[in-house]
Amino acid sequence: MKKFIAMIFVAAILLTACSGGGGTGVEAAGYWMRSGLKDGNSAAYMMLHNYTGQDVALVGASSDAASAVEVHLSQMDANGVMEMIQQESVAIPAKGELELKPGSYHIMFIGLKNDLNAGDQITLTLHFDGYDDMTLTVPVQDAADSSGGMEGMDMGGDDSMQMDMNATPTP
Repeated sequence: MKKFIAMIFVAAILLTACSGGGGTGVEAAGYWMRSGLKDGNSAAYMMLHNYTGQDVALVGASSDAASAVEVHLSQMDANGVMEMIQQESVAIPAKGELELKPGSYHIMFIGLKNDLNAGDQITLTLHFDGYDDMTLTVPVQDAADSSGGMEGMDMGGDDSMQMDMNATPTP
């Protein structure tokens, strides 16, 4: 009987070890934020993991670090001009993930209340539909410390990337 109980105990440990090491609920990993100047803008990036069995949506964010905090998508328009579009909701599929990265989805901070320098930290709360709010303490980094912030951007290879520097951002 002792051998049987010991075998069950060992089997339980092995099953736990083989379960993939996934988390529970919705989790954020690798979060960081660009440095920025007072009254300017910045952005935060991270990987969001949805370990639940149902789809969850990122529907907003808030922070005392800026006048406004929004979920945005950066993408090239049909004319090759980079544009940022505010998102009302971004799906995170059940058992899936959403990467917020430069040149794609990100958390936009508009009207920074103070200078944000590398080594600083800010508090950011993510708001979800289908899951509880999540509050993070996000470290500030210089973009150069994170691949220059250019990963994920399609440069076209033919020098066709353009940036409309006169465009007025839509809040």
